[in-house]
Amino acid sequence: MMGSLRSIFFPHCFEEEDAEGPCLRKLDKVLRSQLEAVLPDNEAHSVCDSFISGIDQIRILLETDVDAIAHNDPAVTSREEIILCYPAVTVMLHYRVAHALYLLGVPIIPRMITEMAHSSTGIDIHPAAKIGKYFSIDHGTGIVIGATTIIGDHVMLYQGVTLGAKNFSYSEEGLPLDLPRHPILEDNVTVYSNASILGRVRIGHDTVVGGNVWLTSDVPPHSKILQSKAVLRPAFEDGAGI
Repeated sequence: MMGSLRSIFFPHCFEEEDAEGPCLRKLDKVLRSQLEAVLPDNEAHSVCDSFISGIDQIRILLETDVDAIAHNDPAVTSREEIILCYPAVTVMLHYRVAHALYLLGVPIIPRMITEMAHSSTGIDIHPAAKIGKYFSIDHGTGIVIGATTIIGDHVMLYQGVTLGAKNFSYSEEGLPLDLPRHPILEDNVTVYSNASILGRVRIGHDTVVGGNVWLTSDVPPHSKILQSKAVLRPAFEDGAGI
C-alpha cells in the first residue's frame, strides 16, 4: 500500500510515473482488504472511499514538507534529492497517511504504518499527533513525538528531540488515562538537537529552543531558550576526577 501511495504522491521520482490510475486501483484494492480485517465490511468500504477522496490534501501537505526542507537545508541540491534521500520525507509520508486513517477511526493500522517508518528512519511519530504545514526535520534520528502533541506551521526539529509526557494520570483501576500530556509548539518554532520538551506545555511562536535543553514549562513567543554556558575548570591532576 505505501509503495502505491509513494508513487501517487511523488510520481516523478518513483515507478509507475505514468500510471496514476493503476496505482489508485491497486491502492483501493489493498486498502479495502486491510480495512476489512479491522472494521465491519460496510464501514471499511466507507472509510476507504473517504481516504481515497482525501489523497490530494495529503499530497499538498507533503509538498509543503518538501518545501520546508528545501528552505532550511543549504545542502539540498534538488527536490528529487529530498524526496529520494531524506528520511524526513519517508516518515512524513507514513505519518500523514496514518494520521488521515486515524482521523477516520481506523484502529491498529495507523500505528503499524508509523512504526514501519520508525523502524527505517529512527523517527517515532505517533499517528494521533497533530502536525501543521511546512514541517521540517533535519537528520532526524532519535526524534520522538507523542500522541497528544500539537505542532503548528513552519516548525523545525533536529535529531534527538523528544516531545514527550512528564507524567501520567491514572484511573481508579490503575490504568493510565489518555489525556493531553504532550507539548504544543506554535508556528515558526525551531528545536535543536537532543532537547527534551515534556508535559502539556506551550512553546510560543517564533521561539528557538537550544540543544540539550530540558524544558517542562511554558515559553512565551519570540523566546530563545539556551543551555547554560560551560564552566571551565583547571586541568585534572594525579588522576583526579570531577
